[in-house]
Amino acid sequence: MYTMSGRIRYSETDRSGKLPVPGILDYFQDCSVFQSEELGLGVKYLAERHRAWVLNSWQLEIVRLPVECEAVTVETWASGFDKFHGTRNFTMKDQDGKFLAYANSLWVYMDLETGRPAKPSEEEIQKYHAETPLEMEYQSRKIRTPKEWEEREPVRVKRDWIDSNHHVNNSYYVKAAYNELPEDVSVKRLRVEYRRQALYGDVLYPKTAREDSRIMVALCDQKGRPYAVTEFLTQEKSAES
Repeated sequence: MYTMSGRIRYSETDRSGKLPVPGILDYFQDCSVFQSEELGLGVKYLAERHRAWVLNSWQLEIVRLPVECEAVTVETWASGFDKFHGTRNFTMKDQDGKFLAYANSLWVYMDLETGRPAKPSEEEIQKYHAETPLEMEYQSRKIRTPKEWEEREPVRVKRDWIDSNHHVNNSYYVKAAYNELPEDVSVKRLRVEYRRQALYGDVLYPKTAREDSRIMVALCDQKGRPYAVTEFLTQEKSAES
């Protein structure tokens, strides 16, 4: 398990003074990167071997959004390996050790030269030292999508969305989808299914659908092929405790 401590910065909060949902994923992603770097399995190591861990899916459960200046502790650990795949859990806790949010994620180890999945070495697996998965209600990585959608305004991929792998960073798909939500809802669960990689200059064509408390946002290309599909389980803000 790898642990990092932090404090919610003003620049990270939204107009409610809280860290928004995509910001939690930023903390989780950073925590996993820090662990990989400290294990000697970070960005440089992967680049030299033409390898990358590509995120396939998220399941994020939100108990409470942290507020500006609140101290938080983020933990992550590898929870399993299976051929080309790895699973990883995350938690975010407050100063009293109570859960603010927790998550499961699925990653695919890719050979960037062939564009195909590759098996991580036994040495890499041993360094991550998989631990017991977090006790939570695990959802399918596949998101059930409706037949009817509402088309929204296209969004062009901006330069600062691109990470060192030269494609849109995982969290920016969530940020783009999150911006399509109504303002009168809060998010209790987020699921993300990544399907294709968007590049600088690509145009995302969002479309949304709502089924009771589920709001789906798909970010597609001009032909309607999804880059990422997101599902937000929501409740009215007035219903929050």
